[in-house]
Amino acid sequence: MLELTMATVSAVEEGATAGMLMADAPSEPGAVLRVGRDQSVCRLTTPEDWLFVSRVHLEFLCGPEGTWQLTWLRGSQADPSSEVRLVIGEYAQPLAYGGTVPLPRGGSGEIVIQDRTAPRSVNVGFFHEV
Repeated sequence: MLELTMATVSAVEEGATAGMLMADAPSEPGAVLRVGRDQSVCRLTTPEDWLFVSRVHLEFLCGPEGTWQLTWLRGSQADPSSEVRLVIGEYAQPLAYGGTVPLPRGGSGEIVIQDRTAPRSVNVGFFHEV
């Protein structure tokens, strides 16, 4: 099972967790969870006017062994207006635009989508249950 929690944070609300959203999916091959602005395909959606987040920004996909991977999907722009980093404990790793990384089995962490033009972010916590 992969469990996600998402909070949107702006400079005005820094530290607030109001409006936290949650989603989960079983660790079965082909299971997918998406984060973005498009409610028709994303289980976790950001505000429509937060254009630094693509319609479908992040995709969590379960592979054949029941392990999950995270992909920052390429949007319509050649250069993204956000940065994405994966944080596990004290370790932080930037994710390349269009890049994919495995999530640790039985681990937890956070994916941060940071706006490059304003003090706001989307924080997606994850827990990969064994």
